[in-house]
Amino acid sequence: MPYDAIIIGGSYAGLSAALPLVRARRTVLVIDAGLRRNRFADASHGFFGQDGSDPSAMVADAKAQLLRYDTVEWRDGTAVSARASGRLFAVTTDSGDEFEARRLILATGVRDELPDVPGLAERWGRSVFHCPYCHGYELNQGRIGVLASSALSIHHALMLPDWGMTTFFVNDAFEPDEGQLAQLNERGVTLVYGKVARVEGERAAIVMTDGSAWPCDGLFVLAKTQVASLVAEQLGCRLEESPVGQFIWTDALKQTSIAGVFACGDGARGAGSVPLAVGDGALAGTSAHRTLMFGL
Repeated sequence: MPYDAIIIGGSYAGLSAALPLVRARRTVLVIDAGLRRNRFADASHGFFGQDGSDPSAMVADAKAQLLRYDTVEWRDGTAVSARASGRLFAVTTDSGDEFEARRLILATGVRDELPDVPGLAERWGRSVFHCPYCHGYELNQGRIGVLASSALSIHHALMLPDWGMTTFFVNDAFEPDEGQLAQLNERGVTLVYGKVARVEGERAAIVMTDGSAWPCDGLFVLAKTQVASLVAEQLGCRLEESPVGQFIWTDALKQTSIAGVFACGDGARGAGSVPLAVGDGALAGTSAHRTLMFGL
């Protein structure tokens, strides 16, 4: 028998999408590769009631609560392909198993593509961040660096003085114009021109190609994102390119351009965070249930 829904991805959005479906006594299969986007971070901030919690514990608790329902199944693994099969959808995993469902919910997340700067990736999620709301407060109004990856990085540079003394490393990524320079000056941002050679130290010290070093308590960088799975593309879902990367297009109720396929979380938004992913998942789950009841 096919499932009512298969959810690809068992992190914040996927878990949140599953809950309303199983509470409606619908049969659900969750396929999860175990690669949360924030797996490098020790604490998650900004989520009501869970501020400062261990992200791994949050997901483990939510998974345990979900698995108390008898209409849900969990498979550890990667969904490697998905296709329409008549009025159903078929999903194949890396173990070669194939499962069918009446609805699909894609909660696959994204991959972050960082600038090619030595020392940056090793500190990602610990002293190198992308979200000021998630990590800025804990820097205690200290020395904050912003590493430019494109002209859009100026938005980071203009935001972050609310969290600490901000230095903007332009890194030859673009040339601020007069208006942007005036905005940066008004916000008290220090500009450093030239190429960044590497990031080093216990936190995130910037070392320039001229040998000068700039200690930072935290460093922010605008990563480029890619949808972490090919299944949306295989299904023919419309993908969109934003200034910060790729995501799956959805309507206001989280349905993709393919009827019966829903998407939620960071892979279906131009920007992401834990609370946004959770809300996205809840909407996708309830929307999928609505179509199971009343049709597409």
